[in-house]
Amino acid sequence: MPEAASFSFPFSTLQQLAEDVLKDAREKGASACDVDVSEGFGQTVGVRCGEVETIEFNRDKGIGITVYVGQRKGYASTSDFSSQALKETVSAALNIARFTAEDDCAGLADAALMARDTPDLDLFHPWRLSVEEAIALAQRCEQAAFDQSSQVTNSDGASVSTQQAHFVSANSHGFMGGYPTSRHYISCAVIAGEQDGMQRDDWYTTRRCADELESPETVGRIAAERAVARLGGRQVKTGEYPVLFEAPLATGLLGSLVHATSGGALYRKSSFLVGQLGKKIMPDFIRIAERPLIPRGLGSAAFDSDGVATRDRDIVVDGILQGYFLSAYTARKLGMQTTANAGGSHNLIIEPGELDFAGLLARMGRGLLVTELLGHGINYVTGDYSRGAAGYWVENGQIAYPVEEITIAGNLRDMLGNIVAVGNDVLVRGSKQTGSILLDRMTVAGA
Repeated sequence: MPEAASFSFPFSTLQQLAEDVLKDAREKGASACDVDVSEGFGQTVGVRCGEVETIEFNRDKGIGITVYVGQRKGYASTSDFSSQALKETVSAALNIARFTAEDDCAGLADAALMARDTPDLDLFHPWRLSVEEAIALAQRCEQAAFDQSSQVTNSDGASVSTQQAHFVSANSHGFMGGYPTSRHYISCAVIAGEQDGMQRDDWYTTRRCADELESPETVGRIAAERAVARLGGRQVKTGEYPVLFEAPLATGLLGSLVHATSGGALYRKSSFLVGQLGKKIMPDFIRIAERPLIPRGLGSAAFDSDGVATRDRDIVVDGILQGYFLSAYTARKLGMQTTANAGGSHNLIIEPGELDFAGLLARMGRGLLVTELLGHGINYVTGDYSRGAAGYWVENGQIAYPVEEITIAGNLRDMLGNIVAVGNDVLVRGSKQTGSILLDRMTVAGA
């Protein structure tokens, strides 16, 4: 297993710490125990207007211990890896468990579901980047934005960050797994215009491997283009119009689907999709898959937070909801089996359509392109959706002018059901991947 020289603890030490915790918990009377040991470090450099503004180094470590006494659960954590600290943390978790009410759904996931083999998902690519090199990259990124247009008058800064970590998860079923990971990014945010007419926009790129990042010049150029394009924004007349969510924002619709179909929301009956498993919630052409084992994937994982092995599965097929997102606990609450989603979804991908971004604009004809959302006006119990927005008005399949100070509103059930098209302009930035998404209509409140 590859390891960076800068880790303070070798992987074998994390394994030994996990074993020590499990042994101590067992000897002190725990009927079951789960432990997570992790260490991470990184650096982030920020420049603004060509000058170094921030240089940050981060290094952290921690052990989280969950114990069960029958069906009573206790949790405690520490950042001290000394033997005495670990023993005290185990005792603290046990004390909490003994004063906690019994929960008939508490406990480890079934032993048969534990991950026994950990495939190499190629998630660890350290970036040997000195502070001086990071500063130079950030300066190149920001300068590219200023060079793109004389209308770029100021900057919120450019940043370059590199992060790496490794971890071990283990439990009293005999499961033990872990691996190192890395993640790097370059970002830029600039301001165009002057006085009351100023507009801000940004762009960023993130990957497991630095060689796959967009160039700093590309990031700066796109940030500048986006900021300049927003100058002269105005409102539109209130009404119902087709709405196109740009790819970076369209992942939010996938996020809303995950939230509404997660075990916690479902067993509490706080989701508008309660009881919709096996039912049609989206158009026939929509297919959504979870692919947790993609090499170098930003949402890839060989097992979830419960130690359960992940697997490829379909979430939506022909518009029909095929699966929920369940941990061992929430699955028991619902009388179902875990889907290995303790901790969230893994590489959720909506199958792209045939249209590129220009094709989606042409398909829409006349309506609103949304490139920014403000606020968090989503009620997951009812599905009601209302958020501030900005973007562009589209006429005859072409962007006509920028739009600002508006609100878009609808209901998530209708929004998911009224998707007209999904673009092939997929932007990979996290655990959810989709192209731009065109909706049949939403209410737009403006002038």
